[in-house]
Order: sequence, then structure tokens, then C-alpha cells
Amino acid sequence: MSKMVPRPAWMAFVALASLGAFSQAACAQDASDWAREAHSAVRLLAGSRNGTVLIGGIEFELQGDWKTYWRTPGDSGVPPRFDFSKSDNVESVTPLFPVPMKFPDGAGGTSYGYKKHVILPLRIVPKEADKPMTVRLTLNYAVCEKLCVPAEADLELGFASAASTKDAELREALNTVPTPKQIGNAGSLGISAVTREARRVYVDVAKPPNTHVELFAEGPTDQWALPEPKPVASSPPGLTRFAFELDGVPADAHIEGSLLKLTLASPEAAQEYSVPLN
Repeated sequence: MSKMVPRPAWMAFVALASLGAFSQAACAQDASDWAREAHSAVRLLAGSRNGTVLIGGIEFELQGDWKTYWRTPGDSGVPPRFDFSKSDNVESVTPLFPVPMKFPDGAGGTSYGYKKHVILPLRIVPKEADKPMTVRLTLNYAVCEKLCVPAEADLELGFASAASTKDAELREALNTVPTPKQIGNAGSLGISAVTREARRVYVDVAKPPNTHVELFAEGPTDQWALPEPKPVASSPPGLTRFAFELDGVPADAHIEGSLLKLTLASPEAAQEYSVPLN
């Protein structure tokens, strides 16, 4: 019987090093390089490539108390701007936004955004599902502490993996995106009614007892800058009523029939409603 000849230690080391390099290369296919600024870093993530709609993400890391903004920044701030026009084999890219946090803007108002870390999921439709696809993004955003600093990143990532290492992170980020809902079928949590009296809007919310909820209101375009909805002292039985004025509306806008977007968030769930103003 022939004897097994042990491999020299250096060969085992080379094999392990090669395996590590392969693993890093595989992971690198699922994330772009970080684009770093003074107080933030951003990169693209790619989910598994299967089906006709793909999921990717834009991952932000923010230093200390620095923050960046939601699609509607609130009383002050700058929303992110996305340009995917230089992508290859991409029909459309739709950024999705997790529920933001509220924070003082330093001037007596409230802004909406994210601190520390956030992933904005991307819903990506390729032109041809069986052809190579590369997402290229020019991103303009702002990071703020006491002052705001503009930031820009040019990012590029090919979607090649049949099984991405980033799928779990992207699924977790998708779970923080509000679910579309209809007015009136509130259940234990939801918006049961929206009414308007002149330029004041009332939103009635059903929620479980002792559950904290927050409400965000957006207009049909980014030219609208609606104030923060606040709970009112008197509410219908079993409901919490929020109210806000139709301030920050463009002078040439037609209020009647305009479509508002309302986001309702609790620690357990988040919902999004499209509501025409009557």
C-alpha cells in the first residue's frame, strides 16, 4: 500500500490564501467599492440575478451624529438625487425608502432622514433579462450635523451572481420599506379616514393600545413642502387623529384632486397610502 505523502505547510498556506482570495472576489462582485467622503461612505449592492425584476441597494455609512435625508427632507435639508442614465441593459431603476427618523433641524423645525447606517433598496428592471447588466449611478446627497455638506459619488456594479452574498441584507432593508395600503380597511393598525376642511387635513389612525405611531405627509411633487402632521387633542373614539395645514404648497398647484402620500409607521410595521384631496 502506498503511503500518503503530506503536503508541505507552504502548499496548504497557498491553498488557503487562494481560497480566501476567491471568496473576497466573489463578495466583491456583489458590492462596489466604497465612495468615501469626509463624513460618509456609500456603495452599490447587487442581489441575486434571477427573474425579470432584480433587487439591489445603495448602502450608506455615516459618522457620529452626521445624518442624510429621506426623499422628503422635512422643514430643511436636501433629498438625494439619483442618475442611472449611464447604466447598461437597464430599463428602469426605482429607489425605495425605509421609514426615516425625525430629528430637530436646528432652526426649530423637524427634518427626516437616517443616521449611522441605511440601505435604500433598488427595484431594477433590465431591458433583456438574459444579457449582462451594469448599474451606474451618479448620486448627489447631503450629510449634516450642525451644518450641511454636499456629497457626490459615482458608483458602478455589474449584476452577475446567481446567488448573491448580499441577499439577506437586501431582504432586511426591504422589510423596512412601507407596505402599500388602502384607506378604510385599517384593522389593528392603519389609516381609517382622511378628511379636509379648507386648508386643514385630518387623518384618523387606528392603532393598538399603547403603540407609538408617526405620520409623514408628502405632496404629489417635490415642490410641495408639507408640515409635520401632529396629533390633536380631540380624536374620534378608538382612533388617534393627526392634523396638518396645507402650507408649503406651490402657488400654482390645484389642491382639489391632488394626490398626497401618507406614511404611517409604528415599531412593528410601516404603511404607505396614496390619498386624493377632496
